[in-house]
Amino acid sequence: MKTLSIDVRPAAPGDAVALSDVHRQAWQYCYSGVIPHKPLSNMMERRDIAWWRKATRGPATVLVVDIGDTIAGYATLGLNRARGLPYDGEIYEIYMRPEYQGVGLGHVLFNESRRALKSFGYQGLVAWCLEDCDAAVSFFRANGGVDLVEGTEDFDHVSLKKLGFIWQR
Repeated sequence: MKTLSIDVRPAAPGDAVALSDVHRQAWQYCYSGVIPHKPLSNMMERRDIAWWRKATRGPATVLVVDIGDTIAGYATLGLNRARGLPYDGEIYEIYMRPEYQGVGLGHVLFNESRRALKSFGYQGLVAWCLEDCDAAVSFFRANGGVDLVEGTEDFDHVSLKKLGFIWQR
């Protein structure tokens, strides 16, 4: 009987191909019909293998969910970019390949991301998502986030509302 291992670990430069693929698949799945086609395509193309190789070297932390040598998802995290908010940490992104969504791995990755931010000495965190992305809104609420902050994100002259979910500890 073969044992399948599930690990959350820091991404390495050798994960760049898989990270680029996860990013493309997850964004296509999450944002088709939400973000206009052209800016979505441009955003996905910018995150090529070279971009991910550089991202794994910092300054943000990139964590991956590794299932038997398959990268199922990733999270990027670090210092909160919204200086007006009284929270130190931010989860910039958290995405899973579509076939791995809904089985609890995102919750595992989210909790490991929170632990990492806490280990950096950060107090509280924020995570942003588009209001029209129902799966992300539900995910952050299910993980105890409270949407206390709003903003907008512009995509080729289309403004979409985004929600900032807060965790105080």
